[in-house]
Amino acid sequence: MNISQNQRKVYYLALALILVAIALVSTWSLWLKPADSSSLIAPTPTAAPQATPAPLATPTVGAAAEATAAPTQTAKKTSTIVYYQDNYGYLVPVMCSVPLADGIAKATLSMMVQSPDNDMQAARLGLRTVLPENTSIDLDISGGLARIDLGREVLDMADAAAESNMIDAIVQTLTEFDTVDRVEFLIGGQKREKLTHGTDVSKTFTRGDINVESMEPTMSMTDVSPVMLYFPADSGAVIVPVTRMVEGKSDINTAVLELAKGPTGDEMLESVVPAGCGLIDVKVENGVAKLNFTGEFVNLVQNSDGGRLALKALVLTCTQFDGVKSVELYVDGQPYDAAQGELGVPSFMNIADSIYYEAIQTQSNALFEVD
Repeated sequence: MNISQNQRKVYYLALALILVAIALVSTWSLWLKPADSSSLIAPTPTAAPQATPAPLATPTVGAAAEATAAPTQTAKKTSTIVYYQDNYGYLVPVMCSVPLADGIAKATLSMMVQSPDNDMQAARLGLRTVLPENTSIDLDISGGLARIDLGREVLDMADAAAESNMIDAIVQTLTEFDTVDRVEFLIGGQKREKLTHGTDVSKTFTRGDINVESMEPTMSMTDVSPVMLYFPADSGAVIVPVTRMVEGKSDINTAVLELAKGPTGDEMLESVVPAGCGLIDVKVENGVAKLNFTGEFVNLVQNSDGGRLALKALVLTCTQFDGVKSVELYVDGQPYDAAQGELGVPSFMNIADSIYYEAIQTQSNALFEVD
């Protein structure tokens, strides 16, 4: 019987999977051997009052409602927003699932500490953790103020940029919770003016702009306003929010025009519109933003993901403005078929489970691709 090359590949793959399954079953059997019952009882920690985000069943951008988990609800999950960084230092928020319990805010920060497990989870997203290994975290939230005491490990950061990213990531993470609007830092139980490389930690922090680009030298500080733009990361996995300073008023027309100009970094982020594509006009009618691009826009489908992240970035950029509920795309005045009608607002810019699933799908398609 003649066996094709593809059939041979499938056969070897199936054999390998069977061997792996046998090994896992053997390991699982050994792990389930009876153990001394006292070794299975963990001490019950006493947690400070924490803010907890809304359950995963109803995720929202910045979800952060108060919630208290009953002892019998240990199997339930909740959504929490973790701030990682990419290889270029951009902060990237990701919605992750964690067990629903008291102390979600502290648990969220703990996911940002360097460790084998945390680093692996971040790497699966193409990202990195922001706090040094073995950093201890004590957290108290009261009256809108989150007072966080970090271990002295944070005094050994590589440089000022790493220090600043860590502080910004912590502030952004904590202020995702409705019960936190201010953050105060202690280091090793003591109040400090600055970290080792000069980062100021003496003040009380409030939520601010994220990933702020450098201003053009010709801009005047008295006539600029920030606009949030969203770009796909060069990893092709996540969306990165960027704050750009623009002259005059920040509105949807300005935002889409700036988005069409692309990122300012050298290949650190991906452009949303294809090369050579121009913006003809932007109209908002009955809550729908209608974006009209030149013919080059159809080249969007040539992206490795078919333009999925680019379309998502467009929607996020437009729907940040009041009154804009969805987006329609046009090319030279004609509806763009690939948009499939109106594009609604994603539940969040980056959702860990969705990113993992899409990565598995991509790898599977590549593995079983027929020559």
